[in-house]
Amino acid sequence: MLNSFSDMGFSNTQIMQLFGLQPKLAPQTRLAVVSELLLLGLDAGSTLKVLQKSPEVLRMTAQQLRHRADYLRRLDLGEGNLQRVVSHCPSIFTLSWKKIDAVVRVFKEKCIFTVDQVTEILHRCPNVLLEEPHDLEYKFQYVYFRMGVKHKAVVKSGLFQTPIAEVKNRHIFLERLGLYQTPDKKGQTQIVNLKLKEIIQVSEGDFLAKIAHSSLEEFEVFKKLLAREEGEGDQDIASEETDSASEGEGEMSDSEEEN
Repeated sequence: MLNSFSDMGFSNTQIMQLFGLQPKLAPQTRLAVVSELLLLGLDAGSTLKVLQKSPEVLRMTAQQLRHRADYLRRLDLGEGNLQRVVSHCPSIFTLSWKKIDAVVRVFKEKCIFTVDQVTEILHRCPNVLLEEPHDLEYKFQYVYFRMGVKHKAVVKSGLFQTPIAEVKNRHIFLERLGLYQTPDKKGQTQIVNLKLKEIIQVSEGDFLAKIAHSSLEEFEVFKKLLAREEGEGDQDIASEETDSASEGEGEMSDSEEEN
């Protein structure tokens, strides 16, 4: 059995590491899973890294892995892209069909991305498949409606690799400094806005020094104030909903008394 792994290109050290994952697993099952991953185009080292990231993949059957790989190919992920997706997000194999479909459907139907754009998003950031669809939709809607960023720029920006809190903090900070404007209905602004990728793909230090021209202390104070503003806004909404519910109950009681 060990010779089979050696023939696949695994060193003795790698074989020991491989057998240290899910140690109670039958050798034949381990061999079948490894074989399927190699058939996807991964080499021995990449296969080991995939299984170290997600040891639960070893408990899947070869048939399950084949079916999942076929499904990912139907999302227009060619072999090169598929290898990247698997390498960066091996737990994709353990996701339900429903979960993957929900994410893809949000991109196509709610965000109105083209098929090619969805493929590029999955290639650039396969971890989106692990996120909640409504969170992805909100993130897109924020930059599309609030910042005026179009689909093509969203795809190129790396938006889905960036936490929404970081996007909002940087955007609103620039906006209040007068360095960013939401485009009007005609898509026009009085200043030239930076591209989204220029705002979110740089380190915090570069963002402050080269874009916002502000100190870390100023940015930290701003983030605390913004968090407080949003917290108060949430409380106001909750209070309004509670008042509306109370009024509804009161009207219902009055109606019951009249009856």
